[in-house]
Amino acid sequence: MAGPLTSLKVLDFSTLLPGPYATMLLADMGAEVLRVEAPDRVDLTRVMPPHDAGVSTAHGFLNRGKMSIGLNLKEEGSAEKILELVKGYDIVIEQFRPGVMDRLGIGYEALKAVRPDLIYCAITGYGQTGPYRNRAGHDINYLSLAGVSSHCGRADSGPPPMGIQIADVAGGSHHAVMGILAAVIHRQQTGEGQFVDISMTDAAFALNAMAGAACLAGGQEQKPESTLLNGGSFYDYYQTSDGRWLSVGSLEPQFSARLCETLGIPDMKSYATSQKPEHQQQLKAAVKAKIAAKSLADWQAIFSGQDACVEPVLTISEAAEHPQLKARDMVIGVDRGDGTQQKQIGFPIKFEKTEAEARWIGRKLGADNADYL
Repeated sequence: MAGPLTSLKVLDFSTLLPGPYATMLLADMGAEVLRVEAPDRVDLTRVMPPHDAGVSTAHGFLNRGKMSIGLNLKEEGSAEKILELVKGYDIVIEQFRPGVMDRLGIGYEALKAVRPDLIYCAITGYGQTGPYRNRAGHDINYLSLAGVSSHCGRADSGPPPMGIQIADVAGGSHHAVMGILAAVIHRQQTGEGQFVDISMTDAAFALNAMAGAACLAGGQEQKPESTLLNGGSFYDYYQTSDGRWLSVGSLEPQFSARLCETLGIPDMKSYATSQKPEHQQQLKAAVKAKIAAKSLADWQAIFSGQDACVEPVLTISEAAEHPQLKARDMVIGVDRGDGTQQKQIGFPIKFEKTEAEARWIGRKLGADNADYL
């Protein structure tokens, strides 16, 4: 059973995380993806620990279901090989700084000359225009310049280093896939290709969403622990007696009332819906004291039958075993190439009859050694 993107062929020049994650999503949905790897410039995800059966777990995950070739793009004749190869591809994804592909002779205009309806997606930290277009950066930098970090974390300790790469994945990878698929629809309607310019900083700035609206249109500068959703209310994490954490998101009146009843503080129900900071802080202190009195397992048992938006903070291994994620097939087995399987995070978008998921059957990890042109 084929995935919904089976008709698309993708030529991938990206490394590290944003581009490879995007092309992994496209491959999971059925696209044929060919990675172009430079033999003289090792993709760090190939050597990043930990390893499983001699292959980096990051590399195996990001490159499942893809093919690869090795080609030094700086060598004489390489541009001609790419110009011939791209004739058979619908989409190109690259992650170099602006102008690099042009200097190699395989930029958008050169590729479009041989494939006029080509969809070309460039993922960069700051985009193809603007004073920062050639500046180096990483996820933490993009989140910082985009204003995201300024209203995360605690007021007394500053912004936290995130456990996931938000600007890279939610910003770069996901927006790249959205832009590419929009360009595919445009091409179907007009026959025209597109240049898709993805800035991870732009995308991170857009992720400010409601906080951004409150600031730009409402004149409210966002700060840590100052709003309903960033620690300024009882909507927060609370430590249990055994050092674990419980998340409390009981915002709506019916949920906050159930929370207060379950915790034995029914007289504080009105505080949950109060706009007064002092009421929120009093409720927060009461919730903190109550939750600190029992273990995480105790609270899981107590709230298991309560529809109150209260859930445990799980580790990744615990989340993988949670019955909800298991029912959604969010942990899959991918063939290591020797008949054994490696556990990986599954594809999160579900289609009718799980077309995309069917492609994982028999799928192998990304090849450790690329074929060479």
